[in-house]
Amino acid sequence: MNLAHWLDRAGLSDPARPALGLGSRVLRTYGETAGRVARLAGALQHLGLSPGDRVAIASTNSPDYLEALYAIWHAGLAAVPANAKLHGAELGYILEQSGARVCFASDGLDGEIAPHAPKNLERLIVIGGAEYETLFAADPVPVLPRDGSDLAWLFYTSGTTGRPKGAMLTHKILAAASAAYAGEVDTVLPGDAILHAAPMSHGSGLYIMAHVMNRGINVVPESGAFEPGEIFNLFRAWPRTSMFAAPTMVKRLVECPAECDSENIRTIVCGGAPMYVEDARKALERFGPRLAQIYGQGESPMTITVLTRDEIANSDHPRWGERLASVGRPFRAIEVMVADVNDAPLPAGEAGEILCRGETVMAGYWRNPEASASALRGGFLHTGDVGAFDKDGYLTLKDRSKDLIISGGSNIYPREVEEVLLKHGRVREASVIGRPDREWGEVVVAYVVGDAAAAELDALCLALIARFKRPKDYVFVEALPKNNYGKILKTELRAMDERRISPRTAG
Repeated sequence: MNLAHWLDRAGLSDPARPALGLGSRVLRTYGETAGRVARLAGALQHLGLSPGDRVAIASTNSPDYLEALYAIWHAGLAAVPANAKLHGAELGYILEQSGARVCFASDGLDGEIAPHAPKNLERLIVIGGAEYETLFAADPVPVLPRDGSDLAWLFYTSGTTGRPKGAMLTHKILAAASAAYAGEVDTVLPGDAILHAAPMSHGSGLYIMAHVMNRGINVVPESGAFEPGEIFNLFRAWPRTSMFAAPTMVKRLVECPAECDSENIRTIVCGGAPMYVEDARKALERFGPRLAQIYGQGESPMTITVLTRDEIANSDHPRWGERLASVGRPFRAIEVMVADVNDAPLPAGEAGEILCRGETVMAGYWRNPEASASALRGGFLHTGDVGAFDKDGYLTLKDRSKDLIISGGSNIYPREVEEVLLKHGRVREASVIGRPDREWGEVVVAYVVGDAAAAELDALCLALIARFKRPKDYVFVEALPKNNYGKILKTELRAMDERRISPRTAG
């Protein structure tokens, strides 16, 4: 099976239906999009590319992104979507490691990539440039048949620690993930829209296929980015619109003073990091029952667990607060287990590493057999995340295993402390880390964005959690370090903290 068949079939059966939107206007129909993709696929084959060759896309969000992605598949090739916000050297590494022969790049980004382009890269083509436009003069070609186990997408991890690794996502894996989204997160009907305000190289882009599969409309903001005021305007322009958003994006939407017509919102799917309970409550108040939460990784794209709109909105449930703090229940196609250090399953209520296996789990890491064997040992994906199931089968994330704080022999999960700090009305963001300590091993330190008094935060913690979990130091900052997807970088935060206290320690 080839994912490109979905677009090709829609172009034949429903050619007049809108397929691509730019801002508030329809840009192309399914017939027009399928035709352009078939011609671009023909051009890629004429460049001498063979089935299975990798073609990279280093681009900001645009309708061209979808066309390039589907043309790559249509021609029997594998896509390597790369984050456009990466440094040229980082992009160069991905191009080299993936063995990409061609790269489509946004105008301007080609200049960042060129000095770091590896020898295997034969062509660097600027999207919208003269060479790019000539490609559409090629004769259209039929969709090249592919096996479900053939590589479709190399999903490069964010690389917050060490070099990023390319998770191998096959056509079958992406088809299963798309079906899981449409079946368990967000029903997609013909004509329904998805708004790509988050990077199409990652989370948002993984929802392209479910909308093409069901003849929905993929819409890109005119800015190509996330601007809350613009997003609200687009919600008004496109009925039954969904959007993938990181928790920080949802928070900004909630805080935006602009008027929002929430009736047009189908679903705001939150993912990329767990959503804090207070933020979820506020989003529910602002937008109504339109928030869903998913938990996944690039290694199991967007599909480990889901907390549905109905579950988030059901405030009458006696355990609603606990469920709101969870990331929901496993997807139907996935088996999820919380395990001890020997990979043995743990009972409900006990925390351990989250393991999963099923149709949406990656085939392994590209050209990295050692990392593949480690991550997939015993047939389960080892996520590196710590969590616990409750008696009803809902999974609550604690933290990444490396973020666990051990103080005086006791385990402390930063997320639990962060949830308490965010209950204070004058705390906008909070991140908790462990600081090395000679007496205790580690002590809890809270980095806070806001103007709350440290004494007030201390009193709040003492009122709601065990004394040993409360921070021993509160550091107030203007902003927390984050990656390009809005995820707080605790590794960088720990480094900041080390630099902050080193003069004091040295003295």
